Formats: sequence, C-alpha cells, structure tokens
Amino acid sequence: MTPTPPDIASVQTLPQLLAYRAAKTPHSEAYRAFDPHTNTWVSLTWADTAQRVNTWAQALAAMQLPAAARVAILLPNGLNAMCADQSTLATGCVPVPLHAIDNPGSIAYILADCEASMLIVSQAEQWEKIQAVGTPFPALRAVVITDEDTSTFKASAGSGEGLAVGSLAQWLAGAAHAGSAPAPTDPQADDLAAIVYTSGTTGKPKGVMLTHHNVVSDVKAVLDRIAPTVDDVFLSFLPLSHTFERTGGYYLPIAAGSCVAYARSVQQLAEDLRTVRPTVLVSVPRIYERIHAKLIEKLSPTPWKMQLYEAAQHKGWARFCAAQGLPAPAPENAQAAGWMAALPWPVLRALVSQPLLAQFGGRVRVAVSGGAPLSPTIAKCFLGLGLPLIQGYGMTETAPVVSVNSLADNDPACVGKPLPGVEVRIGDNRELQVRGPIVMKGYWKRPEDTAKILSADGWLGTGDQAEILNGRIYIKGRIKEIIVTSTGEKIPPGDLELALLADPLLEQAFVVGENRPFIACVAVLKRDEWQRLAADLGLSPQDADSLNHPSVHRAVLARIEKNTASFARYAVPRAVHLTLTPWTIENTFMTPTLKLKRNNLMAFFAQAIDGMYQKPGGR
Repeated sequence: MTPTPPDIASVQTLPQLLAYRAAKTPHSEAYRAFDPHTNTWVSLTWADTAQRVNTWAQALAAMQLPAAARVAILLPNGLNAMCADQSTLATGCVPVPLHAIDNPGSIAYILADCEASMLIVSQAEQWEKIQAVGTPFPALRAVVITDEDTSTFKASAGSGEGLAVGSLAQWLAGAAHAGSAPAPTDPQADDLAAIVYTSGTTGKPKGVMLTHHNVVSDVKAVLDRIAPTVDDVFLSFLPLSHTFERTGGYYLPIAAGSCVAYARSVQQLAEDLRTVRPTVLVSVPRIYERIHAKLIEKLSPTPWKMQLYEAAQHKGWARFCAAQGLPAPAPENAQAAGWMAALPWPVLRALVSQPLLAQFGGRVRVAVSGGAPLSPTIAKCFLGLGLPLIQGYGMTETAPVVSVNSLADNDPACVGKPLPGVEVRIGDNRELQVRGPIVMKGYWKRPEDTAKILSADGWLGTGDQAEILNGRIYIKGRIKEIIVTSTGEKIPPGDLELALLADPLLEQAFVVGENRPFIACVAVLKRDEWQRLAADLGLSPQDADSLNHPSVHRAVLARIEKNTASFARYAVPRAVHLTLTPWTIENTFMTPTLKLKRNNLMAFFAQAIDGMYQKPGGR
C-alpha cells in the first residue's frame, strides 16, 4: 500500500504523487474523455481515478511478474493509457511507453530489447503485425488488448503454458477470481519509472532509463515555474509516449490537481479545442505551425484582410515587447499593414486577435511549446495576437524539461532559465551541458553509449550548441547537424528549415549542402497551394512534369529568398527539388516524434540531390 505523503514536497515516487492528489482533492475532476458509445464526454474524479488504477494494479499483481518487470504500453492517449501506466508504477514494474503510430518492426525491436514481460495494446491487429515481424520475445508472458473482445485469457503468466492473449475485460475479471496476490513492493525513488526509447533519427532507438527521482524532481521544478492550479484544464493530444507530454501534460496536472481532457484525435483537435476550452496547452511547434499556415492561407487571397492581420500582429508584438522589456520592433515592420497600422489596438484585437484566440477555446492562460525549436515567425504571430505562448527546452534524457520561460519573464528568442535545482554550463564546441536530479540513470543495456553522453561527475552533453546570457539559455543549433559547405561555410539546417516552413506552400522541407558548393532544398508542397501556384503559372497541377518546370522552380526560390531574408546569403537555398508525397513515419522518413530521418531522406533523394548540383549556378 503506497503511503500518502502529507504535502507535495514529501512526494518521492509517482505512486505517492497520485496517492497525495487523490487524498487532497478526491472529488475534483481529474480526467475527461469522449465516450463514442454515448457520444458524450465523461469525467473521473481523483477518487474514481485511484479506484480504477487499483483495479488494474490488482490484475497486474496477480500476474506475478518478475521484480521490476517491463510492461510495454502501446495505447493512444486516454483513460486506459493512464491506468496502464499508473498500475504498472504501483506494482513496482517499469512502464515502456510505445509510440502508437510507430511501425511494427521498431516496436518489435523495443519489446525484445527491453525484455518486456507484458504488452498492453489497443487492437489485436497491432499485435498480429508485431508478431509478423518474426522477432522472438522470450520474456513476454501476456498481451492485453483493450478495445476488442478477444480470445479468453487461458494461460496464466508463469504457468509455462505459453503466451496468454486476451481482452482487457477478461484480464480484469480473471484477476478478481484469482484470489489474493502477494502485495507488490512500493517502488523507491531510485527505481526506474520508465524506459523511454528515443526516436532514432539515425540507428536503432536507445532506451532512456528515468527514475522516480528524475521524473518527480522535474515535475516539482516545472510546477514552480508554470504554476498550474486545480482550476486549470489541460487538453492532452501529444502522445503519452513522448516524455514532454508525460511530464508536462500528465504528471504535472496530477501534482497541481488540474483536469486533463483527452483529445479525440489530431484530426478533431480544432473541434476539441473549442469544446473543451483548455486553459493550459502543452504542444510541439508543429501544431502552432499548422494553425499559422491555415491562417495565412485563408488571409492571403484578400489583400485588405492580410493588411489587417499585419497591423494587428505588429501592434500586438510591440505591446508584448514593451510589457516584457524587450527591444521595440523596427518601425519598417509595420509598412506591410499600410494605413491599417494606425488602427487602435482595441479595434485590432476585436477584429483579428479574439477570433484567432477563439480557435484555441478562448481561455488559454498559458501555452507551452517544446520538443523542437519554435520559429520567430510563429512566436511573433501568436504572442502579438495575444496567445500567452512560452518556450521551453529539454530532452528525453532529462525527464525532459531543463528550462522554460515564465509568463512574467518571456523572451521567445531563448528557452528560458534553468529550472530550480538544474545546473547548466557551456562545454567544448559550445555544447550545452546539464547536471541535476533530472538527468537520466543511463541507456538501457548500453553502458558505452551512456559513457559517451554522461560524464562520471554527472554532466550530460545535450548535443546542442548554446549561449547563456543573463541566466537565459539561447539554443544555436545541433552540433551534429551543422552543414559545412565545400566553401567552408557552416549552416545549422534546423533554423533554416523553420524559416522555409513559414511559407504556406511548403508542407515539409530539408536542406542539404554538406561538402557541396551551396545550399539546396528538397520540399514537399501542399496540394491546394500547389494547385493555386500552377494555375497562376499556366501549368497543369496534375502533370508530374509541372513540378520540374523552370518557372515553378524560379517562383519557389523567390519565395524561399523572401522567407530567408534574415539569413546570410550563403545559407539561402539556390536550388530546389519538389515533390507532393509527404514524409511520414510509415514511409520511414519521419520518427514517431515527427523529426526528419535525414539519412533516409538523403538516400532516397540521392539522385535528385546530385541533379540539383549539376545545373549551372544551381538554378
């Protein structure tokens, strides 16, 4: 039985965190989820949550798995995913969150690598595809399928009768009739709270070992900086397999007593935002980029609407800079707005800002962006129009939050000051290094890889170049992702790609140029924007050859040049290769956390890339 700590400062493990919350505010709303059978949103209180988790924990304890057994969880965000995680923790086992949209081969590798004793999955079809890979799983004892009524749970774990596969209802019912199981041992602070596998942009994914001390320390520190309350409502849509969501959108609300509403899907996110009306958003930049792209796409055909937007953004950004003590924007930035720049802020707020904020539900008091860099264009748009957007920084190996801005001290050019208790410094090659209670125990079964990134005295190399000015961290780029052209120029591709994606024409982009004479770009075009551009140029959008027409390349390069005006001339792409086929996890060009797999892209587009450099002048 997990003891109930008297206060948040006394919490040492994640089961203690839930016990503390259930005792402190038992009747407050904890979770909200959409029930497709009744077509309504249903809620759980914290007391309900503790009771439901206890039922799952009894079933898990009845399995009599080995001490610290790994339980792999392949579920979409929702009440089942929460119960699976909490019950695994409560029984002293180790959750291994899996990306629900990952490919079967990658999942099979992780199941074998972590020696999972149990897999909890939503669909039988997912398990069948994992089995079809052919990877042996000698440690696997049971597979629980949550969303289907499958074959009876015949084989009991540990009986030697083989792998047991059954439905969630059968598993829970079976535990109720199995008699009393030995009481599980409560986990200690230094025990593992998760093995989270990194995305693996190159090579096989590595399992990051995070202890209860790592995660709880990070939660407490973020709680001090963000300060959510029992009145806040989070909307959860980032995968719970992503450490950013686990800490910021899942464990943090437990510590604060906030309600978490689970979005139905990314496709229904816009509707869920208006329905749930969250007060706290935890998101990666891609969500903000999509909303911004749709906004620009909607406004672009109507010049006066675009001018009105420019006027509101400029005036709002100037107000934000004044409030934060940041340098005032240059006056020429208002020129695009024309005479509308003279409109008073209350008018601009009513006409532009409030309709935009209504898309987020109309009552967001803090929106956190992390997991990847936030482009200045996106930051200026949303901060200028009144969305309280703050940027943070971290990595899976740091549980994950290292630093984050606050609403009162918010410079979007930086990723904030380090959290309380976290040390940072600049090492060789301007690398940001981190030390503190949030730093991982190491990589699962990979001591050599651990030694490469984690020093004997506890400093973790992030792989990111940074500057620390007035206590704030400014990320400058990835050490391993610097492109060095044959002319000796050094260009970080991440910032450049962010600038390119500010154009609504470009859905995805990656830049190349290593040991080449100049920078070039491969880009995926948005189909509706491509149709508009092709029509303007008198070309057929259905004709694949149109993508290679010189007039198309000139038009795209002109737009790229406009969006990269702040970059050095040598960093501006001088050639493009265009496609309409998106890069996805399924076609192996994206990781489950939506990062580009550069090696795969380079190999696939090798011929096209060579072709860009064979053209005179790169044009």
